[in-house]
Amino acid sequence: MADTSIEWTDVTWNPVAGCTVLSPGCTNCYAMRMAARLEAMDVEKYRGLTRKSGKRAVWTGKLFLDRKALELPKAWRRPRQIFVNSMSDLFHDHVPDAFIREVWSTMAATPQHTYQILTKRPDRMADITAGLSVLPNVWLGTSVENAEYFDRIDDLRCVRSAVRFISFEPLLGSVAGADLSEIHWAIVGGESGPRARPMDAKWVDEIEVICRRYGTAFFFKQWGGKNKKATGRLLRGRTYDEMPLGV
Repeated sequence: MADTSIEWTDVTWNPVAGCTVLSPGCTNCYAMRMAARLEAMDVEKYRGLTRKSGKRAVWTGKLFLDRKALELPKAWRRPRQIFVNSMSDLFHDHVPDAFIREVWSTMAATPQHTYQILTKRPDRMADITAGLSVLPNVWLGTSVENAEYFDRIDDLRCVRSAVRFISFEPLLGSVAGADLSEIHWAIVGGESGPRARPMDAKWVDEIEVICRRYGTAFFFKQWGGKNKKATGRLLRGRTYDEMPLGV
């Protein structure tokens, strides 16, 4: 596990490392840059997971399943919010069903923690979790970067979960037509990093309106940009750190 600056969680936990570029939201993924950096530091877990493409690192599609990491949450007695696989996607096609069940067993054995799992493959998430226990300490979500990927929200609604959430980050276009029924939480953020694409403030306002309509908690993470600390996370002069009802 590692402490993190991600505003909506406490720590990250990566039983899987490595991924595949799937949609426009993946183009400037911070995890690709981080994986390349960790490989340069001779961290075995990240060896061969990225390659150079021009001046940037991109995923090779190779994954690393870290079974030793499965035991880590059991050593953490104090309750934490844990972002699962910040350096991968638990529901990537090449992660075996059996390994996902092992991750589930760890989460079931550590009910003091809250686990937040984010995927760009909610169709597979729905299929696999249909055969797993619904754990009250596990939140399941999907990423939606623009209106072309509303089908992910429909797939997420089919997921059996105590909490369903959407990360509209990086927000690359208007999602004003999104149906957030049965969605408990929405995270909104602009892209950050050296090649960050701009986010229109109007798109953020549209999401807040939708959240109020459907009773979805609204969390504004950041404006993003090349220097996300400089742009900050104030929206109309205040922060929005709403969490799912009852949490």
